[in-house]
Amino acid sequence: MKRACDNDHLLLDRRTVVVGAGALAATALAACGASGDDTAASAPASAARSGGPTVLAKTADVPVGGGVIAGDTVVTQPSAGVFVGLDSTCTHAGCRVGEVTGGTVNCRCHGSKFGLDGSVVAGPAQRPLASRVVRVEGDSVVAG
Repeated sequence: MKRACDNDHLLLDRRTVVVGAGALAATALAACGASGDDTAASAPASAARSGGPTVLAKTADVPVGGGVIAGDTVVTQPSAGVFVGLDSTCTHAGCRVGEVTGGTVNCRCHGSKFGLDGSVVAGPAQRPLASRVVRVEGDSVVAG
């Protein structure tokens, strides 16, 4: 005859498996945000020392038909003089996008591609990148 407590070892084993799987998933997600050359994506945006607006990029550094990643913001210039701010977090699995090349914002984790306006060009992402408010002040693109 089996007693109820005879199955306690099974509960412990199941809990261990669940905890282990959670730790593995957390490690995998953390790896998504890390890449070999992540300087642009992880560099903090510079703020004016006097408490002024946060400068994301110089307008001259944002190519027409391209963009740059400044910390948690992607700044693109779809057409001359039009600057767009986008959140740098991919809507598929929460990884940081890694580059802006070939007219798209690209996520290195799973290959999602977004247009310079944030729209989905290629999945697995199904939702566009969130918008960020940016404006031009002098020769700089600033947050807000």
